[in-house]
Amino acid sequence: MIDKPSTADWQALADKESRGRDLTREMPEGFAIKPLYTADDAGDPGLPGFAPFTRGVKATMYAGRPWTIRQYAGFSTAEESNAFYRRNLAAGQKGLSVAFDLATHRGYDSDHARVVGDVGKAGVAIDTVRDMEILFDQIPLDTMSVSMTMNGAVIPILAFYIVAAERQGVPASALSGTIQNDILKEFMVRNTYIYPPEPSMRIVSDIIAYTSANMPKFNSISISGYHMHEAGATAVQELAFTIADGKEYAKRAMATGLDLDAFAPRLSFFFGIGMNFFMEVAKLRAARKLWHDVMAGLGAQTPKSKMLRTHCQTSGVSLQEQDPYNNVIRTTVEAMAAVLGGTQSLHTNALDEAIALPTDFSARIARNTQLVLQEETGITDVVDPLGGSYYIEALTAKLVEEAEALMADVDAVGGMTAYVASGKPKAAIEQAAAAKQASVDKAETVIVGVNKYRRETEDAMDTLDIDNHAVRKSQIARLEKVRAGRDEAACQAALKALSDGCKEGGNTLALAGDAARHDATLGEISSAMEDVFGRYDTVPTPVRGVFTAAYADDARYAQVMRGVEAVSRRLGRAPRLMVAKMGQDGHDRGANVIASAFADMGFQVVSGPLFQTPQETRDMALANDVDAIGASSLAAGHKTLIPELIGLLRESGRSDIKVVAGGVIPPQDYDFLRDAGVQGIYGPGSNVVECAADVLRLLGHNMPPVGEDLEVVG
Repeated sequence: MIDKPSTADWQALADKESRGRDLTREMPEGFAIKPLYTADDAGDPGLPGFAPFTRGVKATMYAGRPWTIRQYAGFSTAEESNAFYRRNLAAGQKGLSVAFDLATHRGYDSDHARVVGDVGKAGVAIDTVRDMEILFDQIPLDTMSVSMTMNGAVIPILAFYIVAAERQGVPASALSGTIQNDILKEFMVRNTYIYPPEPSMRIVSDIIAYTSANMPKFNSISISGYHMHEAGATAVQELAFTIADGKEYAKRAMATGLDLDAFAPRLSFFFGIGMNFFMEVAKLRAARKLWHDVMAGLGAQTPKSKMLRTHCQTSGVSLQEQDPYNNVIRTTVEAMAAVLGGTQSLHTNALDEAIALPTDFSARIARNTQLVLQEETGITDVVDPLGGSYYIEALTAKLVEEAEALMADVDAVGGMTAYVASGKPKAAIEQAAAAKQASVDKAETVIVGVNKYRRETEDAMDTLDIDNHAVRKSQIARLEKVRAGRDEAACQAALKALSDGCKEGGNTLALAGDAARHDATLGEISSAMEDVFGRYDTVPTPVRGVFTAAYADDARYAQVMRGVEAVSRRLGRAPRLMVAKMGQDGHDRGANVIASAFADMGFQVVSGPLFQTPQETRDMALANDVDAIGASSLAAGHKTLIPELIGLLRESGRSDIKVVAGGVIPPQDYDFLRDAGVQGIYGPGSNVVECAADVLRLLGHNMPPVGEDLEVVG
């Protein structure tokens, strides 16, 4: 009989094969991964359908019913989005997930002066109940589950949805779906807030109260880790901050007198899924354990109150402009991780979303990815197929342990609202994002087709382009028609009642519903609330030191720093770069990474506040006497906002200020931007150190190729 080899035997053999090299891997989450896991590392996760629900919230999971295929989409007008939805539903999609444009997110009507470049971009424009009616035309709202990603303007949007359903003959009690309504994460990462934190939290509670009483099939909140994930959070940060957000919302609702078990079963979650396959599987399993324990600690009695039900979306940040068909592979891997982690519904990103909105062609591939997983792979035959994996169980337990430690820090300062106000979670996520970017730039984290196996030339790709001016014109025409046809006195009375309710404690959703029935616009409803609550603004504060530490021994980084020193000697000061975020897009990961990296390399960085107009950017640039402006664009406003900025600089006699652009910009738009005067364009996958070298060239200094000595001109 052969003796069973021990772990020590394995270690001896592994040491011999690796010649003593340490095979452990440090994770961004702050702990190491061993090369081998055994039964000694794995605990007992229990059974699916039973507390703490680590293995799934249903006993049968996909063996009973597969996850819901829910594609997140919306663009241009309500008519075009409606046609897109109906085509997808006919092709096998099971639920709708609506993307709204940035003007809508920020509570502005399409005719507002601040949103000229945002209308219809990155989502559908919704100004009135009439828009919402058109959006769901011939889509029965009594049977179709609808998810809406909305936070800032959540009150008018949900009111419009309820009234549009009424006009379709569907009562609120029959509506099923989810409203995101997760404002805390907006203050951390996505920034599509309108009101300050405290009144924003009141709105969350009002929606929970209204839906609990009137919409028993509707999820009143989707507590989102996705945007933290996309902003650069580690798995531990995403878990801890998301679960802590959920705990805060539950406590706030309970403080208004609501019974926890009355509303908790309608709370849902939303996680991002990235490329670290096993980490993402374990993250969803850990989330269920964490939520069960939190809800039990708050006094929940029913099992449904302790079940974490989640929607997932594959990562947008992992998608690359370079060699973009690799994105199909990335999305497939991420979709499998979400499914093997036990998600209840899933959106798969399209291959072209690194540079534009998806076309019908790319959206079909994304949707069919899920259909193939459901119908062809056998994944749905077994409940929790990876359950019992030594590695998965150990990783799940480690994530729970690390997340609980971080959540204890949150509790120590009084909960997530106070923690967000401290700025700590935002700073921690930005630190992680900067570290990740440095790792990618140094090719320590490999991105196939970007920093390894790079192609000599890239294939051209057809992308969807939205005519922003045409969409805005059509929206304004409908706005004018709605305003002309309504009972103005009744509308204004309803808006006044809403403002009064904001002061006196009425339910804001109920009052906004009355205003919507009298055809008040989204901007008018938001303004009526803003008159009482105020509008919230903030200025980014980029982290420092991450790139300096990461590039301590890097020759090219040192070369760029010497170039900055040379420019500084000539100017008598450090070169000044303004990082500008124009328009209503609040995604600031890229802008913050650039600001952090350039500051570490010696530039004087001026971080503009979010949501600037081109005029405000010009004024700030002139006031700070900057040498260059880096315009960050992630929401397709680059063809309107950046040329306007350049024109304003010329009118001011400062065409010497260099304007460069970065972010999600389709390659076919590069010539348009260059013709408009943009002197440098840095799309997804650009190396931050090489971006800095290029800016130095624009400022009149020769930066040699990698490895050559620096020669300063001027």
